Amino acid sequence: MLAGGKSTRMGRDKAGVEVEGQPLWQRQLATLTALHPQALFISGQPDGPYGESGVEVIQDLHPGCGPLSGLEGACWRLQTPLLCVLAIDLPWMTSAFLDRLVKIAMQDGRGVVPQNGEYFEPLAAVYPHAMLNLVGEHLRQTDHSMQRLIRRAVELDLVIPLAISEEERTLFRNVNTPADLG
Repeated sequence: MLAGGKSTRMGRDKAGVEVEGQPLWQRQLATLTALHPQALFISGQPDGPYGESGVEVIQDLHPGCGPLSGLEGACWRLQTPLLCVLAIDLPWMTSAFLDRLVKIAMQDGRGVVPQNGEYFEPLAAVYPHAMLNLVGEHLRQTDHSMQRLIRRAVELDLVIPLAISEEERTLFRNVNTPADLG
């Protein structure tokens, strides 16, 4: 789970924001736990609201570089061929959708990143461990865009895009501001 953002627009740590009576970090943890992963960890600050959850917390190796740095830390920690990533601010994502991505990746041997029109949805995706070098390469540049990273990963055949349906777009509605909670 990626929970290391600054939450500037929210005005407080998004991980502790409640959606339908449950803090986002607990909601996302339940979504991922339902996949029965071999390992589960949170990319974020150890003093976050999830700090006492009993789940391993991994700090960014390059703080201030956005989700790209969280992905790097998770890839370093990874001991399996695939990494399923879920951002803290996607409360309507389902285990069923993520399970579908994992199954496609396991059959195909590459990562799977949902695509919404021209844009990728890189924060609810499955990545191969082989992404580590590419992520490191992108962190050494000034543009830490996840869109740019995914386009390059597709070119290198590390991940495949998966077009999402109109109905699935609601799964990717994120929570960035207090107004998004209504």
